[in-house]
Amino acid sequence: MSTLSDQHYIDKILQGETNVFAVLVDRYKDMIFTLALKMVKNREEAEEVAQDTFIKIYNSLNKFKGDSKFSTWIYKIAYNTCLDRLKKSKKEENNISIDEFSAHLIKTMDNALSALEEKERKQTIQNCLNVLPNDENFLLTLFYFEDQSLDEIGKIMNITANNAKVKLFRSRQKLAVILKKQLEPETIDYYERER
Repeated sequence: MSTLSDQHYIDKILQGETNVFAVLVDRYKDMIFTLALKMVKNREEAEEVAQDTFIKIYNSLNKFKGDSKFSTWIYKIAYNTCLDRLKKSKKEENNISIDEFSAHLIKTMDNALSALEEKERKQTIQNCLNVLPNDENFLLTLFYFEDQSLDEIGKIMNITANNAKVKLFRSRQKLAVILKKQLEPETIDYYERER
């Protein structure tokens, strides 16, 4: 596995070595597909979005100035490509009531989740994320699975870091409500008693 930087490959591609683009595709294809799938919620469409994203990346490579991480730049392209696709298909989103949650509930969820095995925790989060509206699913994926900072998330989703923080808080609230329904009630009771 090569550890050469993205910029190294970008420079080569811009100098005419177009076949090198395959390295960047290989490096990011799984993540782009995963993010697309979270937004469009359909495998075939997600594959098309991923392809469209890479075509856009290739055609805009000369516009990448390096003022953000390359991954941030391409996630942003993927996000916008998903939004375009969703506008075309105008799918209805699920809405989850958050009136039954509190900051305490989020803390309880985080405590309960940290007790689960890492893999089980990720799977639990994943299942619950799929119930959320597309953009919240996308945001939480960047936060939980990609370890993106609020600054990076803001750049990707074209919002301020502060707005990203607010959206993240609201999305985590909704996630807490869903997790509360998913996890065993006795698990929740145990962690509430522990507090």
